[in-house]
Amino acid sequence: MNAGAGKKHAGAAAPATAGPVLDIAGLSVSVRGEDGERDVVSNLSLTLARGETLCIAGESGSGKSMTALAIMQLLPQPAARISSGKIRLRTGDLGDTDLATLDERQMRRIRGDRIAMIFQEPMTSLNPVLSIGRQLTESIEAHTSLSQAQARQRAIEALKAVRISEAESRLKQFPHELSGGMRQRVMIAMALALEPDVLIADEPTTALDVTVQGEVLELLRDLQRQHGTSVILITHDMGVVAEMADRVIIMRHGRMVEEGTTSDIFARPQADYTRELLAAVPRIGTGAGRQKSGDAETAAPANVAVVNDLHVRFDLRGGIFGRVNRRVHAVEGISFSIAPNETLALVGESGCGKSTTAKALAGLVPYSGDIVIGGRNLSGLGRDERKAVRRDVQMIFQDPFASLDPRMRVGDLVAEPLVIHGIASKDERSQRVAALFERVGLSADQMELYPHEFSGGQRQRVCIARALALRPKLIIADESVSALDVSVQARVLDLLKELQREFGVAYLFISHDMAVVENISDRVAVMYLGQIVEMGTRDQVFSNPRHPYTRRLIEAVPVPDPAQRRSRFARLDQEIPSATRRIGEAPLKLALRDVGNGHLVAADA
Repeated sequence: MNAGAGKKHAGAAAPATAGPVLDIAGLSVSVRGEDGERDVVSNLSLTLARGETLCIAGESGSGKSMTALAIMQLLPQPAARISSGKIRLRTGDLGDTDLATLDERQMRRIRGDRIAMIFQEPMTSLNPVLSIGRQLTESIEAHTSLSQAQARQRAIEALKAVRISEAESRLKQFPHELSGGMRQRVMIAMALALEPDVLIADEPTTALDVTVQGEVLELLRDLQRQHGTSVILITHDMGVVAEMADRVIIMRHGRMVEEGTTSDIFARPQADYTRELLAAVPRIGTGAGRQKSGDAETAAPANVAVVNDLHVRFDLRGGIFGRVNRRVHAVEGISFSIAPNETLALVGESGCGKSTTAKALAGLVPYSGDIVIGGRNLSGLGRDERKAVRRDVQMIFQDPFASLDPRMRVGDLVAEPLVIHGIASKDERSQRVAALFERVGLSADQMELYPHEFSGGQRQRVCIARALALRPKLIIADESVSALDVSVQARVLDLLKELQREFGVAYLFISHDMAVVENISDRVAVMYLGQIVEMGTRDQVFSNPRHPYTRRLIEAVPVPDPAQRRSRFARLDQEIPSATRRIGEAPLKLALRDVGNGHLVAADA
């Protein structure tokens, strides 16, 4: 991306002696609620040097995102306001500008041009009814004196800079036509098209698969080197902090608890909270899975679930007459089994078919092939028999708030499966629910509360209690900890392991987070485009990954240690192909071969 007409600063980073580009002093942000005003950011001071990456790390509610919104003057109105402090942006020869004193009209001139922001969810930041090209060029035209043709050319250059293929043709596309990773790259292109002095990235990779996350972080580093942009990176992922940051600020409950260089924070953390945060981070290579005798895996009658040649396909209609002309091959002939007291992890990136597999096992989507639960094949059962078998399979979803009816008390929500299946009397149900609450680390007194009165981690515990209510043989955990803060995630994973030891329940654990998978699984199956490409014990897959895709997934996990920072992330050769094909075009079936001791790898590896 060249500097282009109308730009006021050079691309190279200014020397650090030029002073900070951004200086925040005594910033407090307050939010008005039912109980009056309370501070969500308290007396925060920080500086950002030119060309520096400053990471603000902390868990939900720490005030890190509110700090970013305050800098951008995008605090939710009228509830939130800056109650004190200065936010000084250095404007070269013109002196400093205190952003906290500017009105909306003045801020509009600075937003995008001098300070840009990338949000966590690009779909909410991009206008769904405007093409990518229109959104890019309008932003460029608003802040520069470029003509429409020049703005279009700048937009194309911006898309090329973020490694989007066929940039010119992408201008005509709409946000929904792009994958999550592509949309995030478009957001970065929009933010950097005007070469701002400061780029604020608020959890820019949290919603992305690990390989796409690596791509996006590498992209930010490249563009920073090229243009000397100062970056404030907001994240709760300590692996990302270790890979990206020059300096780190740790926040908790709206206050800064520690500040220092990245190497100091990781090697010599001073605050107890920082030490707790780092200790909770799952690390590849430290997984403490249990040693199993192995006989349960081979004895077929003992298996809780056996899946054989499972296919799930969805027909799509199109054309003038609305005929079926395309088919989504979501799951293409996969087979696996799960023994009692075993955790099988199904891993892969968005669109690989892992969640569709879970839904087929839970009876939520039509399928072909065989699913045998507790020795009974679901396809040959009547309605009542199928309902009885369904008691043996329960599901925990990614978003606990979306899984819980906000109008019902959580005690009633946990008792609901017992009511549906006509199990026990009302008093017995109440006693069983109270025992479940105690077992998952909640108190029986909390049964009378509503979902909104709990934190995210507590809501997920409610979902786990509900899944256990019917004493199932198999629990499917679909990305059940990916939305949780790292310390909460660690506690929920420990709880799942404890409950497995206590009840002998089997887990199908679905995730894209390889570090979490290594810490909880006994066996691992890696999925790519609807098929399993590698399957084996946890140690086989992590210590000796044989398929290139498995290796890429493991290599892309950021290591929470700045001493092991990679000079470059694993580069994606291309976007993952689509599972959608024309009718009659079936994907090639992969044959798995045993490379030793039951370690199965696709023959194309």
